[in-house]
Amino acid sequence: MIVVTGATGNIGRPLTQALAGAGRPVTAVSRHSAAVPNGVRHVAADLAKPGSLTSALTGAKALFLLLSGDLHATGASPADIISDAAVSGVRRVVLLSTLGVVTRPSGPTRIAMRALEDTLRESGLEWAILRPGGFASNALWWAESVRAQQVVAAPFGDVGVPIIDPADIAAVAAACLLDDRHIGGVYELTGPEVITPRQQTEAIAAALGSPVRFHELTRDEAKAAMTQSMPAELADDTLDILGSPSPAELRVSPDVQRVLGRAPRPFADWATRNVAAFR
Repeated sequence: MIVVTGATGNIGRPLTQALAGAGRPVTAVSRHSAAVPNGVRHVAADLAKPGSLTSALTGAKALFLLLSGDLHATGASPADIISDAAVSGVRRVVLLSTLGVVTRPSGPTRIAMRALEDTLRESGLEWAILRPGGFASNALWWAESVRAQQVVAAPFGDVGVPIIDPADIAAVAAACLLDDRHIGGVYELTGPEVITPRQQTEAIAAALGSPVRFHELTRDEAKAAMTQSMPAELADDTLDILGSPSPAELRVSPDVQRVLGRAPRPFADWATRNVAAFR
């Protein structure tokens, strides 16, 4: 049995589908009830609550651990999840970390994630660590304005980073869960090229077959919008990366190619597959 946390999200959903398609028994974990592929067991759990995963981990041999905001929730103890997994008989954990633990290690969220990486390394379990950069699916933030006004509003229109398709993260995760060659692997995951918000807008317009205008926000305007859904500190941190990426954040990593034997998908491919969100 393989347990997938965050199973209804941009990474967990294709990962669950890939594992089920490979004939592996899967337990899909999400905070709320959700539809899952035929043959997949679903368990509702809140990772911020100690012991919430106990029933899901029973009989499991591998775990994909995606914490998202749960890592920072009051009372959360993600290290306990790794301990509980070991006690339950899980042998392998694939952890979704972040490229920021390398590129901007002093931020509070990255310090916590690096500590969790270290906990996993010292757990005695088989492990692999995935460190993606920015996600192509972050473009879904623009979906409402594209549908309503045919416009993308974003800061730093001509500053890019090599964002990655979440489906590629899922494919790498599946390989790490299923293939012993990836035990002890630490993979930095990026897309195939640096792409700017203006270029992303052009790709969305091409997928739609209709014009989409790009409107450049000031940093203050972008922060005001972002703080409606995230802490101000995290908004500033994100804007620092988007506005002034470091050389390490601009680097196109070879790791997707190394693991999957193919290049990562470009943003235009993601836009075409997800065009319905923008119609």
